[in-house]
Amino acid sequence: MARYLLLEHFRGAPASVNDAPMEQWTPEEISAHIQYMRDFAARLARTGELIDHQALLPEGTFVRSDGEGRPPVTDGPFAETKDLIAGWMVIDVESYERAVELAAELSAAPGANGEPTHKWLEVRPFLSPFPTITE
Repeated sequence: MARYLLLEHFRGAPASVNDAPMEQWTPEEISAHIQYMRDFAARLARTGELIDHQALLPEGTFVRSDGEGRPPVTDGPFAETKDLIAGWMVIDVESYERAVELAAELSAAPGANGEPTHKWLEVRPFLSPFPTITE
């Protein structure tokens, strides 16, 4: 089994076929999209392929260590992720091909006018665990 991160982007990937921004969708279209995502996640949970999934809000905070005392907190600079990443799903599947198959299915979530968005999703493998060294 291998773990993959499926990233859904607000923008930054090639434009989807049904590219209307979600803020222009009707409440019914948003509900249908969310239900599709829930049903997809539930099915993967039943097959044991789902690790976790979350939708993200565009808000965010940038934090770094500044030695002792209170760390500095700012609204940026960001690597554009708060504007780009809409959500993510971690899956544990038998192969890269299965990860691509699931990403393609997730890309078919309905959007404006009830039509599939055909959004591009980023498929990223997790770094494999490092081997344990024994002496």
